[in-house]
Amino acid sequence: MTARLVQLSGVIIDHIFWVEKVPHAGEEAIVRRSAICAGGGFNAMAAAGRAGMPVAYAGTLGTGPFADIAAGALAAEGIEVLRPRLAGRDQGCCTCLIDRAGERTFIASSGADGVVVAADLTALTVRADDWFLLSGYALGYRDSRSALTDWLAARAEQVRLVFDPSPLVAEMPEPSRAAALKAATWVSANRAEAAVLTGFDAPDAAASALAHGRAGGAIVRDGANGCFISTDDGPARHIPGQAVTAIDTNGAGDTHIGAFIAALAETGDPIRAARFANIAAALSTTEEGPSTAPKKNDVLAVLREAPEPEGTT
Repeated sequence: MTARLVQLSGVIIDHIFWVEKVPHAGEEAIVRRSAICAGGGFNAMAAAGRAGMPVAYAGTLGTGPFADIAAGALAAEGIEVLRPRLAGRDQGCCTCLIDRAGERTFIASSGADGVVVAADLTALTVRADDWFLLSGYALGYRDSRSALTDWLAARAEQVRLVFDPSPLVAEMPEPSRAAALKAATWVSANRAEAAVLTGFDAPDAAASALAHGRAGGAIVRDGANGCFISTDDGPARHIPGQAVTAIDTNGAGDTHIGAFIAALAETGDPIRAARFANIAAALSTTEEGPSTAPKKNDVLAVLREAPEPEGTT
């Protein structure tokens, strides 16, 4: 595979606590274990890399103890860092609580990852076979949204972009959201995010609306139910999820996105890529984190035994 994934969104540091339950205000959680690790934009990169795709990081990497953790994680996954480190600003962080059901609750704060200026982007060398990934978090941060919005507007017809709206989609400034949607070859959103973008609660309708007029298409991720995928030349299709016993859903959406991009870049087949991504995301939930995206061969072993979705010829 020669196509490269270039991550535009920042890596942050997750402080993860596995708890019996998320406490109410004034209560204290019972913690089973904890970990400090790279997160945010890192998880989709790790997923794509483990699926066999070369990956490069074009987000901001700062200096400080959190930034050093991020740099070590990137190096361990063989991810190339495309920009010099930003002096005097450490990475942001996220406190994440994972309950016994595997659901996560989090509070995040940006740092160097939320700082991008125009010169950072104009210095990037865009290759013809590059795939770019952008999260709505980067467009929500005050110190990165302007440069990224302008870059998207200037590059709308020149790059293959996958846009992940993120939970910040409703708070994202309209000009930034519009620029990302116009530039995106593919949109990958969860069901709630897709409803915000389209007004459709039904995931198939939302996928069709997001895909309309797009060179690639759209995916609406629906948790254990799998995903709905649509291209502009047909109605949305449901790709069933892979049945597993989930114990930690943190990072499953990022795994789905990274795995989908890697499989699509390799095969050119969106349906096969969606099936691959569903399995990768499901397998990632069967282990407690951090960074539980599976290796390519592990996904392929399950994919070979999985039934073809309805309508596949």
